[in-house]
Amino acid sequence: MADHKAIPSSHLDYVTNVGIEVHVQLSTKSKVFCSCANMPGQLANHNICDVCTGQPGALPVLNKRVVDYAILLGLATHCTINKRCTFARKHYFYPDLPKNYQITQSNDPICLDGYVPIRLEDGSVKKIRLIRIHMEEDAGKSIHAGVTNESLIDFNRAGTPLLEIVSYPDISSSYEAREYLKALHAIVTYLGICTGNMEEGAFRADTNISVRKKDCQTLGTKIELKNINSFKYISDAIEYEIERQIESLETGKKLRQETRLWDSKDKKTCVMRTKEEAADYRYFHDPDLPVLDINDAWISSMKSQLPELPYEKFDRLVNEKGLSAYEAGILIEDRALSDYFEQAMQYTSSKQLINWVLRDLLGYVNEHRITVAQCNVTPAKLAAILDMLDRGTINGPAAKEVFETIAREGGEPVELVKSKGLEQIGSVDELELIIKDIIANNPQEVARYKAGAEKLFGFFVGQAMAKTKGKGNPKVINELLKKYLA
Repeated sequence: MADHKAIPSSHLDYVTNVGIEVHVQLSTKSKVFCSCANMPGQLANHNICDVCTGQPGALPVLNKRVVDYAILLGLATHCTINKRCTFARKHYFYPDLPKNYQITQSNDPICLDGYVPIRLEDGSVKKIRLIRIHMEEDAGKSIHAGVTNESLIDFNRAGTPLLEIVSYPDISSSYEAREYLKALHAIVTYLGICTGNMEEGAFRADTNISVRKKDCQTLGTKIELKNINSFKYISDAIEYEIERQIESLETGKKLRQETRLWDSKDKKTCVMRTKEEAADYRYFHDPDLPVLDINDAWISSMKSQLPELPYEKFDRLVNEKGLSAYEAGILIEDRALSDYFEQAMQYTSSKQLINWVLRDLLGYVNEHRITVAQCNVTPAKLAAILDMLDRGTINGPAAKEVFETIAREGGEPVELVKSKGLEQIGSVDELELIIKDIIANNPQEVARYKAGAEKLFGFFVGQAMAKTKGKGNPKVINELLKKYLA
């Protein structure tokens, strides 16, 4: 991975502090306080009712599954589960907030004092501490029509259940920020509580950045970055913002607390709004929702449903399966990909498996924008291809042809090899005749090779592969060429 420095090399007397607030949209069947379908992408204002549109007299009823998911995430991030928590009203006024307040948690959140482990560039582990995780509802969505200069409101998203994860400012570089977000993203998708789709807003982060001199004990002025929907853009925005803040301080400018947006085209941040003082949301306990009591049995039930988590899988893949940290790191980012690899391992012991999964499988699904599950090359079929390759039944180019054919059209590996005539020519006697013929027909190249032009060896290999129509065993061809060119 690229080396992302926390501070420009010209200003190593500065320290960066980054805290991140992540909103996770939960994949429950219904919304958090009503029975409307939790499907924000449907026809505008289709999945709405009196509760999620804030009609007078409508009363919220808490969705138990939301609490289940909150407990799961709390356990997965080493939090203390608050057994007696409450809901509050957070007041602010915006067109897509129908009640003019948001139901959230204030003083008594469901999860407290956890951490998310991340791996640094030197292989060590750093724990990014969590202040809290709390439950809340999402607002609606404003749609701005530029042609008519109108703003329309879609309330389908109103009442969608969210978990907000708030970290301490423990992050000191763009690299750490990206690794933290990737780790948290993997956790929520492994748990199955969120799709993780950042483009659709299912996993979104607000990043708070400040810089200070090393000898200063208090945090610098906090600048917030909002609405950035990719790990790369967040990383780029943090790097830009660190340099911008340091340059401002070095030239004697005073930083203002403000919210900024990332312009991915011009690769810079720009002001969205200034914050002269903290917003007064006038929190108070929501009288329509009772105190939530969570007992030990409930917590134990959720603990029994925890899957193997990404950081646990990483250790097992490295220590038990012999993968490198780089290989295991790529696998654990996508649970479907790591599951595919481990399923294929049940069919083959080929040492080439990890390379084919990370190079050929991942390359194909990314190029064609499909999921691993949608790929026609199942774990069993990839294992069959690799076993034929290891046995010498087919060579590398033939294996790639079989893989790509199955990926496009389907089919069975063994049958395709036979129908396409891809069996490798491995007979020493047959290949020996071909090699002798090539040497006899290219006396000038043979003379140059023996005179020291060793790069011509590739010429002879190419001739042999052409004569065998790509079916020659490369290992045998190389051995025979070395023998007869000596």
